[in-house]
Amino acid sequence: MSTPHNAAVEGQIAKTVLMPGDPLRAKYIAETYLEDVECFNTVRNMFGYTGTYKGKRISVMGGGMGIPSIGIYSYELYSFYGVESIIRIGSAGGMQDDVKLRDIVIGMGACTDSNYACQYGLQGTFAPIASYELVEKAVNVAREKDIKAVVGNVLSSDIFYNADKSANQKWRDMGVLCVEMEAAGLYMNAAKLGKKALAILTISDHLYTGEELSAEDRQNTFNDMMEIALEMA
Repeated sequence: MSTPHNAAVEGQIAKTVLMPGDPLRAKYIAETYLEDVECFNTVRNMFGYTGTYKGKRISVMGGGMGIPSIGIYSYELYSFYGVESIIRIGSAGGMQDDVKLRDIVIGMGACTDSNYACQYGLQGTFAPIASYELVEKAVNVAREKDIKAVVGNVLSSDIFYNADKSANQKWRDMGVLCVEMEAAGLYMNAAKLGKKALAILTISDHLYTGEELSAEDRQNTFNDMMEIALEMA
């Protein structure tokens, strides 16, 4: 079935979906890594493709910016298209001194300042975590490829330009590795629906050193993250 946000029909989407935020990155992955590629979605220019990688059938689709966006796309993939695993691949801002530019962060848990969990009516605070199976696979692939990967807690923030200038330091003090904007929502959808999810992130800038990657460096470094996700899918 199609939805207001996804034109795919039954059978067009694989059981595993790689989900960058940028739909053009989804297009890049499909054109660079996949064979026998079919485009299944162009609604709102949120491109989605299915193809094969080393004989494995894999889909890749953009997820947009922020929890509300990835919340919609991941919910529909899990609920209406039979997707079992979604691997988010995106950029993040480093928050700890030992998390450097180009490092890969595997999000074991995802803190958040979002109110996304209010829909579940829980009498407490839900802790969004990744699928251990996917975490283990990602760590093993990174080791095999000799790619540095750090595993730990990330922050999924609703706010890019925060009026509270002390907010980052408070999360840093709790050992949070980096900040991005989607993982917690993805993890909550997966938990509620009995599915699997993981965020693999590349540090593209650092909130405390002021360092940032150039456009060319981002392209080359992001390939490491993409290849980890493809190999483990």
